[in-house]
Amino acid sequence: MSMLESKEITKVFGAKTAVDHVTLQLDAGHVYAMLGPNGSGKTTWMKMAAGLCKPTGGEIRFQGEPVSIESRKHVAYMSTEPYFYSWMTVRDVGVYYSDFFQDYSAERYRQLLQRMELTEDLKTRALSSGMMAKLKIAVTLARDAQVYMLDEPFNGIDLLARDEIRACILEAASEDKLMLLSSHLVEEMEAIADCAVFIREGKLIECVDLDTMRTEMGVSMTDRYRQIYGHAGEVQA
Repeated sequence: MSMLESKEITKVFGAKTAVDHVTLQLDAGHVYAMLGPNGSGKTTWMKMAAGLCKPTGGEIRFQGEPVSIESRKHVAYMSTEPYFYSWMTVRDVGVYYSDFFQDYSAERYRQLLQRMELTEDLKTRALSSGMMAKLKIAVTLARDAQVYMLDEPFNGIDLLARDEIRACILEAASEDKLMLLSSHLVEEMEAIADCAVFIREGKLIECVDLDTMRTEMGVSMTDRYRQIYGHAGEVQA
């Protein structure tokens, strides 16, 4: 049984179909890269999987059961939008998470903050975009969730900080957990993921094991991205 599974899932916003009949199975023990240009439907699919918005059609399941309030207890989702109150300090963010999630570890949070070079007395409203991105990653990975979904985890992060974040993500991955990373920074994803999910204009193009792709197709994930989307310029380092 797949950890996360969508069957013909569709999401329509007015005249726009953001996700178009996507059937996808994601298993524990893998790090998936969900790839596609901005507006391809990655974020919408992840929000439905996290139980934050309802599909227009089709269904999405967590461990065989419909996604619900109950499944949110086991899914750690990091959105691209800021979601902390402006009055909060970095310490307050940890307290906020401890109130909502039983699987949150304050000790793990402090360890991750140290690695991200953040201190607990910092005000969230004073953080740069890069510092805010690191804070969101730290508090998300401080949970002992079964599914981690990180939407654009490298946005606003400088090159050296990306190395530390990549290490933290890989440490959080394990055989009994599912890691799903959404990004348009394809070369960064190639260093982390073992499977790739390609989405274009709301439709699933393919979900492929990267070792199989390299062996049988003779291409890297970056090369395959260029083949599917047709513009080398869309691939960013």
